Amino acid sequence: MTSVGSSDTDVRAFLGEHTPFQSMPEEDLDRLADGARVEEFPPGAVVADYAGRVPDDVWMVFDGQVTLHASTDGAVIDTVDPGGIFGYTPMLIGGGMQFQARTALPSRLIRLPAALVRSQLASPAGLAFLASSAWNATTAARPPGPSAGQAVGEMVAGEVLTVDPHTTVREAVTQMTRHRVSYALIRLPDGGFGIFTDRDLRTRVVAAGLPVDVEINRVMSAPARTVTADLTAETVLMEMLESGVRHMPVLTGRGDVVGVLEDADLLAASARQGFLLRRAIGSAVDARELQRVGQQVRRIAGDLFRNGTKASAASAILSVVVDSLVRRALEIALAESGGGVDGFAWLTLGSVARREAMPSSDVDSALSWRDESSCDAEKLRAVAARTHGILDGCGLPSDTNGAVATKPGFSRPASQWLSAAQGWLDDPLRDRGLIMSSLMIDARVVWGDRALHTVPTAYRRLREYPEALRLQLLDAVSGRVRTRSLRDVLARRGGTFDLKSHAVTPIVNLARWGGLTAGLTTATTPARLTAAAQTRAISTQDATTLCDVFLMLQRLRMTHQVEQLSAGQTPGDVVTMSELSPLNRSLLNEGLREIAAVQRRVRQTGIPPV
Repeated sequence: MTSVGSSDTDVRAFLGEHTPFQSMPEEDLDRLADGARVEEFPPGAVVADYAGRVPDDVWMVFDGQVTLHASTDGAVIDTVDPGGIFGYTPMLIGGGMQFQARTALPSRLIRLPAALVRSQLASPAGLAFLASSAWNATTAARPPGPSAGQAVGEMVAGEVLTVDPHTTVREAVTQMTRHRVSYALIRLPDGGFGIFTDRDLRTRVVAAGLPVDVEINRVMSAPARTVTADLTAETVLMEMLESGVRHMPVLTGRGDVVGVLEDADLLAASARQGFLLRRAIGSAVDARELQRVGQQVRRIAGDLFRNGTKASAASAILSVVVDSLVRRALEIALAESGGGVDGFAWLTLGSVARREAMPSSDVDSALSWRDESSCDAEKLRAVAARTHGILDGCGLPSDTNGAVATKPGFSRPASQWLSAAQGWLDDPLRDRGLIMSSLMIDARVVWGDRALHTVPTAYRRLREYPEALRLQLLDAVSGRVRTRSLRDVLARRGGTFDLKSHAVTPIVNLARWGGLTAGLTTATTPARLTAAAQTRAISTQDATTLCDVFLMLQRLRMTHQVEQLSAGQTPGDVVTMSELSPLNRSLLNEGLREIAAVQRRVRQTGIPPV
C-alpha cells in the first residue's frame, strides 16, 4: 500500500458525485474531504480483514476494483467498483464480519474517517443507502444456495425483525442495520403483516421528501405478500420474480411467521441477473434503450444454466423476463401511439405462456378487448405491430407461423373470442379449431384485465363435448409415425433430430389434453400431467415418466442452445446425432420409447369416465 498525492479538489468532487455523500451540506463535505487520504494498492492486495475487528475507517474505490471474499471459503460475495464504499457495516454494528476486502486490479482507494461517515449515514440519504445495500452486506454470512426442491421453511432461521406500527423510520432502519437485514415486518391489527423495505425507504420516504421521523405505518407496504413454509424454493423464486419483490415472509399453516426470505437466500450471485434485468427493462425510457437492454435477455438463461441452475428453473426465469420485456415494449408503443387505446389485454402464447421458454423461443401474441371499448381495432393492431417491431430489435422475433396480435384472427373483442371457442368445441375441425384452441388454451394475460381472456371459460366445460375431447386426444397421440422413423435415425447415430418438434411437442400435447380433462387450462406441462393423473386420464406412473422425459429433453435443449449462443450461432432445436454423447443418445432413445409407449396406452384407454 502506498499513499499517493491527489488534490483535495479532486477527492472532494469525487465524493460529492457518489452516494451516500451527494446530499451532504457543503461544510460537511469539506470536512470529510479534509480527513480523507488516497492510497494505492497493487492487484491482489488485502485492504482490510473484517473478521473479529471493528474498523476505524471506511473505504471508497477511487479507481480500480475491490472484491469482498467470504472468510470461510474465499468465495467472492460482492464487487466494489469506483464510487462504491465498503467497511461501513461492521463499523455500524460494532463487530466483525466474516469477509475480507482485496483489490482485483491496481487500485486507488480513499480512506475515510469512520466518525464522519457514521454521521452521514444517519441522514435520510444515508439511511436510504444503508437499507438498499443491506442485501449485499448480509451475503457474507449466507450459506450456499438451496436446492430447487427444498422447502422454504427449512431455509429461514433466526430472529424475525418485527417493529411496532408507531416506530419511526429512523429507528426501523437503525434496527435493520443492526440485524443485518433489509426489511422490517409490522404486525397489523387484523393479524396480518405489513413490510417496510429498502425500496419503501427510497420511494416512499426519501423520494417523497418525508422526514425520517415519520411513523412506519404511513410508509409500509401492506398487506405483505407471504408464502407458506411447505412451498419449494423454485416455486417461491418464481413468485418473487413475477411480483418484483425481494422479501417474502414465510408463514406456518396457522399464519405464524417463521422467517423472511430475501432474494439472496434463493439465488446465487449469477442468478440475480433476472431481477436486475427486469429492473433495467422497467426503467427503459424509449425503444432504443429497451432494445439495448433486451439484447441481454437471451443470454440470461445460458448464464443461469452454466452456473448450475436447473434447465426448468432457467427456462421459467427467462419466461418471466420475456414477459417484462413484452410489457415494457407495449407501454412504449402505446405512448408513441398518442393514446386513445385502452380496455384491452395482451396475451402471450406458446412456451413463454407455459413458463417453458428457451433461448430459441419466439414471441406469440393475441389481443382481446372489451366489447364496449371505444378503441379502434386497426389502431390496436398497429400498436401490436410496433410492439413486435421493438421486440424484434431486442432479439425476440415474432412467431414465424403468424400467431401474432397483428392478425385479425388473433385480435378480437372478448365476446368474439368466447363465441369462437364455443365454435371450436362444436366443430373442432372448422376454422383450424384444434390448432387455435391449443394456442389459446396456453395463453396467459401479461398486460391488462385477465377477465378479457375468455377462451378458458368455454373450455372449462370441455367434458360436455366428448367429440371435441376425443379429437384433442387423437391430436395428442398422432406423433407415433414420426417417433418410429426417428428411432431409425438414432440407431444409425447419424442425421439430425428436432428435439422440440419430434420429442417435446408430443409431451406438451398429451399434457394439454390431460389438463383439459381435469379442467385445467393455462399451466406448465408438468402441472398438467399431474392434474391428468389425479383425474385418471393417465396413470400416475405414466405422468411421472412423461415429466421425467420432459425435464430431460429441456435439459438437452438448453445445453444445445447455450452451446450455440456461446459459439455466436442462432439457437435452435435441431441437433446432429453424432455430436450427442453416447449417454445423451441413449437417454433420448429411451425417452422416445417412453413417449410412444404412453401414447399407445392412452390411445387404448381413451377418454376417462366423467
